[in-house]
Amino acid sequence: MLGALTGFVTIGVVIGVGILVAHLGLFDLRAQQVLSRLAFFVGSPCLMALTISEADVAKMLSANLIASAGSVVVAGGGWILLARLLFKSDAGETTIGALSSAYVNAGNLGIPIAAYALGDAALVAPTLLMQLIVIQPLAMVVLDRHTRGGGGVRRVLVTATTNPLTIGSLIGLLMALTGLRLPTMIHAPVELLAELAVPAMLLGYGIALRLGPGLGAGIGAKLWATCTLKLVVQPVVAWAIAAGLLGAQGVPLLAIVVTAALPTAQNIFVHATRYDVATGLARDTILLTTLGSVPVILLAVLLLS
Repeated sequence: MLGALTGFVTIGVVIGVGILVAHLGLFDLRAQQVLSRLAFFVGSPCLMALTISEADVAKMLSANLIASAGSVVVAGGGWILLARLLFKSDAGETTIGALSSAYVNAGNLGIPIAAYALGDAALVAPTLLMQLIVIQPLAMVVLDRHTRGGGGVRRVLVTATTNPLTIGSLIGLLMALTGLRLPTMIHAPVELLAELAVPAMLLGYGIALRLGPGLGAGIGAKLWATCTLKLVVQPVVAWAIAAGLLGAQGVPLLAIVVTAALPTAQNIFVHATRYDVATGLARDTILLTTLGSVPVILLAVLLLS
């Protein structure tokens, strides 16, 4: 589990730097918004393009994908039901809550954990691609329509195809399917821009932790719901589908469960900030699931290895 622990420590340190610079008064919440916009519009699209272009798209048709998709539907759908029936949330908070409950940190943590703890970084590819190519674009359409008003089919299509993250993901998918690669003169600057995405996300997140409302302020029940769905329901459902319905065993089963047990991805906070929707819920869910996923993943490894 050295890879998992290294990933958690790395993320924690960078977030800590964000907390520190905010505490020292070097950056304020306006800086946090700038960092989030920088990650959303510049760094993340480049990161998506390069990450997907190097992934094995064929693995999306594996049992891993079926189990991962099923766990996302149950966890995210569980939040949607709670949001509508219990919390009476609007479309924006419902979307951010669903993402917080089911969208895993497959990139920053999933890749190193799969590489070092499971022996194959490609094991996380199905979940990573599903999130980037299907879940994220759909969520962006809903958030855009919620914050900018309604619209017809044309507006939905324009929104879906002009979002920077969707564009980056589609470019990466096209490259993966065709085997095309960027010339070195283009790849180098794109890679450099991609490398700013994660630090910008984490620094902005740290600033928000220090300067934003206190943990769980005004969202107690909602926060417990997202964390329970993410850390308990999603990995259990993934295990049930993989082992019970698909007959997965050994490392493939462990990979499915560990991937489902990963914490909420930091880019959900970027989306919440970008659209100014449920930022506190996204921020706090990321923090608590990042802390809570460590014992959950360790337990999964002990039980399934």
